[in-house]
Amino acid sequence: MRIVSVIVAVLVTAFLYALVMHRDVLLSIAGNEPPAEVAAVQTRDTAAPPLSEAVRVVALASTARQIEDAVILRGETQAMREVELRAETSGRVVSDPLRRGSRVTAGQVICKIDIGTREAMLAEAEARLSDAQINFAAADRLSQDGFASSTRVATTEANLRSAEAALAAAAKEIERLTITAPFDGILESDSAELGSLLQPGGLCATVIQLDPIRVVGFAPETEVGRIETGVMAGARLATGQEVVGVVSFLSRSADPMTRTFRVDIEVANPDLTIRDGQTAQIAIAAPGALAHLVPQSALTLNDDGALGVRLVDADNTARFAPVRLLRDTVNGVWVEDLPEQANIIVTGQEYVSDGVPVVATYREAQQ
Repeated sequence: MRIVSVIVAVLVTAFLYALVMHRDVLLSIAGNEPPAEVAAVQTRDTAAPPLSEAVRVVALASTARQIEDAVILRGETQAMREVELRAETSGRVVSDPLRRGSRVTAGQVICKIDIGTREAMLAEAEARLSDAQINFAAADRLSQDGFASSTRVATTEANLRSAEAALAAAAKEIERLTITAPFDGILESDSAELGSLLQPGGLCATVIQLDPIRVVGFAPETEVGRIETGVMAGARLATGQEVVGVVSFLSRSADPMTRTFRVDIEVANPDLTIRDGQTAQIAIAAPGALAHLVPQSALTLNDDGALGVRLVDADNTARFAPVRLLRDTVNGVWVEDLPEQANIIVTGQEYVSDGVPVVATYREAQQ
């Protein structure tokens, strides 16, 4: 009996093993096919993966348009001229001060220094000159008559020249006592206070000229070739004020730190509403170009970091095209270097690469 039990156990174990590990074979022997789910799993495990399907994108059928191009820069306003008036001699100020913000005209007295003993020094120099002139004339006449040597004549002439120099120095010293405005402008600081002591180099006042005024920007190396002196330019200040002027200067030497080139625009400012140091966005007229208006979100970068957009080619595949940004507007950005007719992907461009098939839904371009 024990042998029979062992044989039965072995047969049951063998049947269960075959049922679990080779169920499909047993079913085929019995004339039954495996369930559809099992067949599907087997098919998926053994079949090759399907080909990639085309990516759905939204594209813009765009036609290039001629636009007025401009070079856009950031900059600031600067006074046309700024001068610090400093004393050339020492003395106490005897003129009433002018307050900052005052308008001054060329030649107007800004600071006057006490004359002190300089008038006496001038009178002494005049007397020495008169005496030297008399001595020189006498020596010259005696020399002609043979009663004076040439050495005496030379000595008296030297004394005459020294007296003339002393008189000129005394007169110049008195002239330095009056400090005047070199041009029409505005005081940026109070002039020296009445009674204050000025030394040589001491500050009397600072005068700036704001009419005309300069708007200064710095052009990168890639844009400086499109700028010329004499062309029209405009600027929008931080206050919203818009001004128009002419490019008056274009640097030939780049800033060693930023590698940019200075551009000066001269703008009329008769009412002095433009102040020195205001931030400005500058637009300088440049030759026109054929460009496309695209949403800023359509711009992308390729693997090399180049800026561009992705296009739908004639064979309905994606292709990267580099562009150059011309202008930024509220409706999008103007770009060039694209074909005159271009299908620009505006949605889904980040999910495709060159050669990937696409199915494009088109939308109309903005006017």
